[in-house]
Amino acid sequence: MKRLSYVFIALLSILFLTISCHDNLTTTSTEGTASQIQGMHKSNPEILNIGNVSVFATGLNNPRGLKFGPDGYLYVAEGGVGGSNSTANACTQVIPPIGPYTGSLCGSRISKISPSGVRTTYVDSLPSSQTSATTGGLTSGVADVAFIHNTLYAILAGAGCSHGVASVPNGIIRINPADSSWTMIADLSAWQQSHPVAHPEEEDFEPDGTWYSMINVRGDLYAVEPNHGEMVRVTPDGQINRVIDVSATQGHIVPTVVAYNGNFFISNLNTFPIIEGNSSIFKVTPSGHIKVWATGFTTVLGILIDQQRRIYVLENTSISSPGPSPNTGKIIRVDKSGKKEVIADGLNLPSGMTFGPDGDIYVSAVGFGAPQEPDRFLRLPYLINTKCQVKKRLLLHFLNSKTLLFILTNCVTIGL
Repeated sequence: MKRLSYVFIALLSILFLTISCHDNLTTTSTEGTASQIQGMHKSNPEILNIGNVSVFATGLNNPRGLKFGPDGYLYVAEGGVGGSNSTANACTQVIPPIGPYTGSLCGSRISKISPSGVRTTYVDSLPSSQTSATTGGLTSGVADVAFIHNTLYAILAGAGCSHGVASVPNGIIRINPADSSWTMIADLSAWQQSHPVAHPEEEDFEPDGTWYSMINVRGDLYAVEPNHGEMVRVTPDGQINRVIDVSATQGHIVPTVVAYNGNFFISNLNTFPIIEGNSSIFKVTPSGHIKVWATGFTTVLGILIDQQRRIYVLENTSISSPGPSPNTGKIIRVDKSGKKEVIADGLNLPSGMTFGPDGDIYVSAVGFGAPQEPDRFLRLPYLINTKCQVKKRLLLHFLNSKTLLFILTNCVTIGL
C-alpha cells in the first residue's frame, strides 16, 4: 500500500483522451449566470450547504501550488494534461502499477488570475506527464511557484526521463518577465540521482522525484520532495544544497510542505492506508536539525504561518480510510501554546494554500477525479465558527476544473 502514497501526491485528474501540445491549454475566463450556478448546485450537492455562490473565474488545468505576485495577481502552477510520449527503452522507469509514465514537453503551464478573476496564460508549453493507464493516467506538471523580488520561479514535478520527458529534467526554472520565456537554473533530476537520500523506499521510488512545494526565504528557494524525503536550498544562480534528509531520521513519511518563521516547519502526507492523526509538524533549524513540533494531523498538504506566529495546517483527508476521502478536508489553526482550532472543515480534497495580500487564505482542492464537475470558480460567503467575533464576512472562493480552488478569509477572534 505504500505505493499509493505517490498516487495521492500526484494530485491529478483522470484523463480520457490523448492530447497534443495545442489541446485545452488556452481557455479564458468567463462570468457565470444565475442559471449556470443553479445547474452547478444540482450537480455538486457537496457544496449546497456552503452558502450563496457566484462565479469568479474558469479555465485551469489541474492547478497545484499558488502564490501572489507583487502585481497583486495570483499565479497558479498547473499539472496540465499529461502526454503520450514513452521513454520505456531510454532510461529507468517507475515501477508498476504507477509506472511506466508517458509525457509531453508542452502539456502544462502557469496561469495568472487578475483580482477580478480573469485567467490568462503567463507561461505556456511546460512539461506534463501521466501515470500508467492502470492507475487512471494521473497527471503532474508544474508543482509550485515562488517569487524572488519581481521574478517568478517554478518547480517542475512532471518532467524527467522516467516521466516520459527525456529532454527536460525536473528542476527549478526562472521566468523572464519581459516575454515569459524560461530558463532551467537547477537540474533536480540529476542532483537527486547523484545525491541519494539515506533511506529511499524501494517500493515507492521515483528516479526523477516528485517535487511538491517551494518557498522563498531571504532570496533563496527551499523545495520539498516527498518521494525521496528531503528539503533542498537552491540559490538564484542554481546552486543546490540539501538542508535535510528527512528519510535519515524519520523514514518514508512523505514530507510535502514547508513554511518558515526563523525556523522551517514541514509536514507530511504519510503512506497509505490513511491513519487518522498519523501526520506531524516538524521543526527544522536552518542547520538541518529536526524535531517533532506537533502531532495528531492527517494527510497534510498545506502549511502557513501568520504574523502572530499561528500555524495553519491543511488536511486533505481527516479520517482513517484506504485513500483520500472527499469532503473530509480541514484547515486547523495551531497557536503558540499548541492549542488547535478547526477553522474550516468538510473541504473536498484540498491540496495546497497560500495567503493573499488581502489576508485571505487561498486553497486549491479536488486535485484528482471528478472529471464531469463543471469548470467554475465560486465565491461563497460563509461563517465557519459561530464562537468567533467576526470582523467581516468569511469568504470562500471555489475554483473547479476537475480541481477546486477556494479562498478562505481568516476568522478573527477577540483577544488575538
